[in-house]
Amino acid sequence: MVNSRYEGATALVTGAGSGIGQATVIRLVGDGAQVVGVDLNAAGLDETVARLGDLAPAATMLVGDITDQGFVDTAVAAAGDRVDLLANVAGIMDHFVPLDALEDELWDRVLGVNLTAVMRMTRAVLPAMVAAGSGSIVTVASKASLSGGSAGVSYTASKHGVIGLVRHVAYFYGPKGIRSNAVLPGAVNTGIGASSAPTVDWAMERAMASMATMPAMAEPDLIASAISWLGSGEANNVNGAILTSDGGWSAA
Repeated sequence: MVNSRYEGATALVTGAGSGIGQATVIRLVGDGAQVVGVDLNAAGLDETVARLGDLAPAATMLVGDITDQGFVDTAVAAAGDRVDLLANVAGIMDHFVPLDALEDELWDRVLGVNLTAVMRMTRAVLPAMVAAGSGSIVTVASKASLSGGSAGVSYTASKHGVIGLVRHVAYFYGPKGIRSNAVLPGAVNTGIGASSAPTVDWAMERAMASMATMPAMAEPDLIASAISWLGSGEANNVNGAILTSDGGWSAA
């Protein structure tokens, strides 16, 4: 269903080639936005365009790495003079690797995608948002932002860090008309699960203890709908919010 929630607005979405990011692009275009979607996965972006069907002209897809500042600048420039909504969706897991088995390469990669890239994307859209006196940033965090048992050390640290970043932006830029909020999914039916299987034998037991209270997996559009609402004018009084959308997992 197409509505006018985002009529005349421009949105920038990371991780647009699959899962929550793809669902967010489809949701926002359906809500009336012009969307720039970015992802490393060219085939995934092609799938997103195909799923948009007749609405595809409202979306521009860019292949690139959001850990690269040059690409970040290119993506923001593609959105034009202003970005009304930045949806930081892209993320990777870490195979439940605990600290004593952690290698620097994994830590750097996970923190690079899940936290540093979010910082860079957010920093890049701020000047135009400040100039416009308005803008919304919605960042996908995780149930692992609230606890230590939902992933390995890299993912957990990155998603805890995301909450600090979201709240910093809300506090410092709220008076300038910019809102910053987070959505915290639990288990979602996306490709990220491929990087969640434990690779350290003894960590499997701890992982299974966490999974024991996990509700059924949600479909990506359930998270995309939360992103769309938080980013819209309907949520104008919501800033610095940490919205769980995990089927009650964090309440266990």
